Amino acid sequence: MGGWADVPGQPKYQRIAEQLRRQIDDGALPPGAKLPTEDELQAAYGVSRPTVRDATDVLQAAGLVERRPGRGGGVFVRERVTIDAYAWRDDQPMSTTSEADLFFRTVREQGYEPSQQFSTRVEPMPADYATLLHVQPGSTAAVRRCLRFVDGVPHSIQDSWYPQWLCEKIPELFSPHNIAQGTTRLLAERGYHQVAALTTTGARMPTPIEAALLQIPVAAGTPVLHNVLTGYTADGPLRISTATFAADKVRLVSAHGDIDTITRHRR
Repeated sequence: MGGWADVPGQPKYQRIAEQLRRQIDDGALPPGAKLPTEDELQAAYGVSRPTVRDATDVLQAAGLVERRPGRGGGVFVRERVTIDAYAWRDDQPMSTTSEADLFFRTVREQGYEPSQQFSTRVEPMPADYATLLHVQPGSTAAVRRCLRFVDGVPHSIQDSWYPQWLCEKIPELFSPHNIAQGTTRLLAERGYHQVAALTTTGARMPTPIEAALLQIPVAAGTPVLHNVLTGYTADGPLRISTATFAADKVRLVSAHGDIDTITRHRR
């Protein structure tokens, strides 16, 4: 493991953390691997136990490792699956493919197995969403949620918000069951054709509920990407769909120009 070249002003624990991070990134410490013990790291780098602990704390805060207690415990490299999400394909407002089918196809194309859990609840419309949908804040909304998994590990939280006036016209939106053809197609069948979508994406720390659902360790310090899509008919805004991802589980892929050319040549 050896020492390192001195960098003026950089604490020793940060240099140790950087060397361990590189070993994780290049596969020398693969997912599931156990890091050297604190005693081994002390001997390898000639530092104190608190310095070693500070170094592994940095990796834990970055979501790269996790601590396991008990016999056989220690610090282990976290298992992580990162899925590419293709915005130019999956967020098309007039797609005839259901949202669930798009998710399943995207995940399977990358060699993993998708699954999801579905639920519906009724909640007051948040003020920012109400502004986007031109309805009164606090008015009733149906929230249709898909908690999605990749190889059995929570991947994203997908919430779709439908204002009360729309639910009164299409009561299936209140249904506790998944809509087989997808809500976009159901809305189109009832005369609400979505012709445009506006998407914004930001990063923030997860709420306690999001951290629990996505199994983000409390000490990890992993942010989430929060994607808000507003769907429009020709007459105005119709619905909001949000997607919340642990930032280390997704890459948002965008493309411009002749998409067919990219598809033909992309490996």
